Amino acid sequence: QVQLVESGGGLVQPGGSLRLSCAASGSIFSINVMGWYRQAPGKQRELVAAITSGCRTNYADSVKGRFTISRDNAKNTVYLQMNSLKPEDTAVYYCNADLISTDSYYSGSYYYTPSWGQGTQVTVSS
Repeated sequence: QVQLVESGGGLVQPGGSLRLSCAASGSIFSINVMGWYRQAPGKQRELVAAITSGCRTNYADSVKGRFTISRDNAKNTVYLQMNSLKPEDTAVYYCNADLISTDSYYSGSYYYTPSWGQGTQVTVSS
């Protein structure tokens, strides 16, 4: 079984910073893209930032210049540094990883499939 566990959410004032972490654990053969999504009340889940295994990054326009995604491949961990936070950044943040589990690999399935964390709440408010 594969598990993604997020941490680092909380309440912060506008203009403040938070750092989210997400560690993937379990029987993992390979991880390709890792990313962060968010979902605000009444809205669809949206991509915030993504990073490939080679550390190529992609950001939503709304967070460019404020958020930075990074990863530690040795630890199967992805981070999201969030600076200059705004009230509109308030949402549940979900970690995502496109991965191949060990079980899948040795059963002959080589397709990357998405796995999700349970989500962590980020609230930006004064």
